[in-house]
Amino acid sequence: MIFPPFTNLITDRLVLRELQPSDAEQIFKMRSDARVNEFIDRLPTPNINESLKFINNILKFQSEEKGMMWAITLKNAPQLIGSIVYWHIVKENDKAEIGYEMLPEYYGQGIMREALQEVIRFGFETMQLKTIVAETRVDNLRSINLLQKCRFEHTGLANDGYLIYELH
Repeated sequence: MIFPPFTNLITDRLVLRELQPSDAEQIFKMRSDARVNEFIDRLPTPNINESLKFINNILKFQSEEKGMMWAITLKNAPQLIGSIVYWHIVKENDKAEIGYEMLPEYYGQGIMREALQEVIRFGFETMQLKTIVAETRVDNLRSINLLQKCRFEHTGLANDGYLIYELH
């Protein structure tokens, strides 16, 4: 597995770029939204200062080669509308977990599928991953459907009751 320098990714409609301190307000909006947090085991982000700490932690996390997170933006609007991340990287197994979240007003437009497909391509081609893992709750039908559309296969159940999907 190769951990490359951060790379912006571009699709037909999207720019996937590095998080910036100026994203704090949008991160707060996303991570404090009950619809986004419905299927994620975390407390809502309480304020913009915590969002800024989160961004700084992600940038540190990237510099330590522990993961890589992209801000999802539309080409015609640089404002963050979602994020997608590789984390729980196991370099010796060429394996990483992928996670994603998006503001609800952008649901149902194929944006996350477009972002996910590009980050998967980057993972296999550039990072030389052999396995990409995703975990989702049994009741998160939107996420299950997305993973299946992107050819992930259900491979088991995690200790916390999450479904495990893998792509090789």
